Amino acid sequence: MKTCGIEIKGSEAIIAVATLDQQALSHVALNTKKIALEDDDDAANVKAFAAQVLAFVTDNGIERIAIKKRSKKGEFAGGPTTFKIEGVFQLLEGCEVTLLSPQTINAQSKKHDFALPATLNKYQHEAYKAACSALMKK
Repeated sequence: MKTCGIEIKGSEAIIAVATLDQQALSHVALNTKKIALEDDDDAANVKAFAAQVLAFVTDNGIERIAIKKRSKKGEFAGGPTTFKIEGVFQLLEGCEVTLLSPQTINAQSKKHDFALPATLNKYQHEAYKAACSALMKK
């Protein structure tokens, strides 16, 4: 099962895809590493972003999405754009979307000791951990 891990930062969805074969996790290297939402005040841009997300999920056969949850309030709260991006992913048809807390991801990472493959960029590490956590949790 291909699982896409997502970390939302600012106006970008950072993407890493993982699969699980007989308890062995592996990274699926794709050309798309980020999808950005430009000027979220413009409805046309939000629709274009949603179309990009749908095309990515469809083209790569993604069955499940795991999003690293952001805080809704407090010092490290996510901005309004991040919640729009999250909403676009949650509205996808035919794809299971799960929100995982940073604590859950860290606990799963410690428990299963996710190896970070060299095929990942440094900025994709949290997204990959989210994908691996979702795969190991189910």
